[in-house]
Amino acid sequence: MVFCSCPDPETAARLATAVVEERLAACASVLPGMHSVYRWQGAVERADEALLLAKAPADRLPLLVERLQALHPYELPEVIAVQAAAGLPGYLGWVVEATRD
Repeated sequence: MVFCSCPDPETAARLATAVVEERLAACASVLPGMHSVYRWQGAVERADEALLLAKAPADRLPLLVERLQALHPYELPEVIAVQAAAGLPGYLGWVVEATRD
């Protein structure tokens, strides 16, 4: 699972569509309405954002991260991956199958 903060739901949807169409992720969900507080260049900033959750197998991770960074409007986008410790076997199999040509 890859977490990626985006400036708005439209950007998140555009990124989601691209990575699914390119088979870098099996599925991408957009969660609007997120408010972030963060330190950037020495100042505390606040921003309304949307969260993109992309589901992909580990072997697609390097390409997925590279593509998100290339498409993202932020200078330094948040792209964080976490490994699923467990899950429904059928779903996990689908994630792998959906990212193959």
